[in-house]
Amino acid sequence: MLNVDDKQKLVQRGISEEEFEAQLMQFQTGFPYMKVEKPAIVSDGILCLDDKSKSFYLSEWSEYLKHNNSVVKFVPASGAASRMFKSLFEFVSAGKNELIKDNDKLFFGQIEQFAFYDELNFYCKRNEGWDIPHLIADKKYLRILESLLEKKGMNYGFLPKGLLAFHKYQGKKARTPFEEHLVEGALYAKNSKGKVSLHFTVSKEHIDYFEKLLKSRIDDFSYQFGADFDVTFSVQKPSTDTVAVDMDNHPFRENGEILFRPGGHGALIENLNAIDSDVIFIKNIDNVAPDAYKQPTVEYKMVLAGLLVNVQKTIFEYQALLDSDSRISEDMMKKMFAFAEKTLCVTNKYNPLSTNKDKVDYLKMIYNRPLRVCGMVKNEGEPGGGPYLCQNPNGTVSCQILESCQFDMNDEKQVEIMKSSTHFNPVDLVCAVKNYKGDKYNLLSFVDENTGFISYKSKNGRELKALERPGLWNGSMSDWNTIFVEVPIDTFTPVKMVTDLLRAEHQ
Repeated sequence: MLNVDDKQKLVQRGISEEEFEAQLMQFQTGFPYMKVEKPAIVSDGILCLDDKSKSFYLSEWSEYLKHNNSVVKFVPASGAASRMFKSLFEFVSAGKNELIKDNDKLFFGQIEQFAFYDELNFYCKRNEGWDIPHLIADKKYLRILESLLEKKGMNYGFLPKGLLAFHKYQGKKARTPFEEHLVEGALYAKNSKGKVSLHFTVSKEHIDYFEKLLKSRIDDFSYQFGADFDVTFSVQKPSTDTVAVDMDNHPFRENGEILFRPGGHGALIENLNAIDSDVIFIKNIDNVAPDAYKQPTVEYKMVLAGLLVNVQKTIFEYQALLDSDSRISEDMMKKMFAFAEKTLCVTNKYNPLSTNKDKVDYLKMIYNRPLRVCGMVKNEGEPGGGPYLCQNPNGTVSCQILESCQFDMNDEKQVEIMKSSTHFNPVDLVCAVKNYKGDKYNLLSFVDENTGFISYKSKNGRELKALERPGLWNGSMSDWNTIFVEVPIDTFTPVKMVTDLLRAEHQ
């Protein structure tokens, strides 16, 4: 099946022939569905913190930042902005100058409200000789979109979300999501020495654009927030790409070459694994708010982080005890089991532990792994995965973040569980990835490879099947300890379509 050129391409990507064959086999076998016990809800899997608890965890985080602990804000930022402009691209393809769809009417009807309006107006005058109001009056909508989406103008059809103007500031330069994340980092992740560390995963073709913007703005932000910014970038490794196949599960070829595709955001576990830090915040690039709406986000990020480091103190105590040669008393054993069940929501439901050694080995497995605290928002119709309690291959039941594709839709009970979920995942994580000795976990050891999925795409009019790796906050963190916490909807301000920027929280 593989010719000489194919094998050479695999070597260049860093993909072994065994891995290639395993991926092909995965298309034939598929992935097992998750065994979901019930949705995580408030008082049963999701914490709802009162004011006293929030105040305590805020103080815990403030105290933690006073010491020589490393903190990094990790932002997946390689997402293309082209999806944001899907309806506008469709309008261009139709080649008409009549506004039919509501989304198009909304875009042009409130165009002056966008943060990129002034720059777009400049390009319209330069390219067309007329400003935006004149072009709209003449129904020259396509001319405006050319200056917005194409290279002769703002090139938004090529740039990633992180580099688009999202928010206006009176008398100041509009900010991109990339810049808003710098500001966020300064507000809740600055250590006692004033250092703020951020890491962005970006596409190879965009990294120069990010670095250029950073260079132009870093001094202003450093002065404004009294921060010493340490910003790094990485790209998704070619070795994490996956093979595409046709409908008969044969390698999809284009001009004779096998087509490989990015393996989804789950491939970024490799990038995350390369971060050597005590605490890591994770948040998507498009989930940002202007300064006037940042307070809830900043507060709850600090609350989640305070909860994380507080729980970690107990975990470290138990890790050290389990590693010692001293005999663990029955009372202490019960205490460790209770903490695992009540705080970490891990129950040993399907794995009988008959001997003392079995119990110690089990507790070592539970406590010697990464920890994450995940904000969860009440479900108000926004898209996204949700929090559930699921059976694991090791006989435990624990907290997992699942997407709908991980449910068996032919099982009525599982469908009912999915529908009864009360919260969804806004991708609001704070993670601890080291043990009590300060040794970093190998995050690749905690991935459940059986939680990927197969998606259906097309390429130049031909159908294909793509292999998606276990999602970064789904199966890639399947074997982490997980705590779900309810956070307010105010902390979730994503931008999926360009018209989302017209919502109040982005104005």
